[in-house]
Order: sequence, then structure tokens, then C-alpha cells
Amino acid sequence: MTEHKRSDPLRVLVVEDEYFIADDISRALTRHGVEVVGPVPTVGEAWALMSSQVLDLAVLDINLRGELVYPLVSELSRRGVAMIFATGYDTRAIPADYGAIPAWSKPFDYNVLADALPGLRRA
Repeated sequence: MTEHKRSDPLRVLVVEDEYFIADDISRALTRHGVEVVGPVPTVGEAWALMSSQVLDLAVLDINLRGELVYPLVSELSRRGVAMIFATGYDTRAIPADYGAIPAWSKPFDYNVLADALPGLRRA
């Protein structure tokens, strides 16, 4: 069977409450040909974007100024959107229900993250 590759750019939702981190992630993704949706700093703003956008992936900070991002995870999963946590949390602090989601501990190289995303996109 021949592998079919999509030629359209990845559409990646970025949910991050720290402005400079969100900006750095967004710039790195854009340099790698990704179409960034957001970034947004709150769960509410992410819900609003999700209702009007088709997404391939999501980069999610876990704690958005005291509000946990986990309510978004169920909906993103239901839609078949691959996710990655970009967090300051130790991976042991992530509930077992979300253990299959890759977690990148801050600080990390945003360009390495951008390089890794195409391999996470679901068919």
C-alpha cells in the first residue's frame, strides 16, 4: 500500500498562558510550515477556537493560571486531534488517564517540538 502524504500544513492549536512561551512556540511552529491556531491563554478561548476550526494537533499547557486543561482533552480526543502536553509539571503529576499523551517538560527546544509534530498527526 502506498503512503499518502497530505500537502496542506498542519493546523495546530496552541494553548499556553505564558505570553513569551506561547509566542516562542508559535514562531517555531510557523517557521516549520505549521498553521498556528491561537495561541490562546485560557480553556474558554480554546473552546471557542475549537468550535470554528479544523485541527490536526494541539499543544497544551496543563495549568492555565490555576485552570486545568483536561476538559479540552476529551473533546480533542473525540475529534481525533493528536495532542502533546507542554508543561512545567513533572510527568508523574499527570493523571494516568492522560498518560498516553506525550509530555514535554519545560523548558524545551521549541524547534525540536516543531520537528516532532508531523509524526504525531493522526491519519
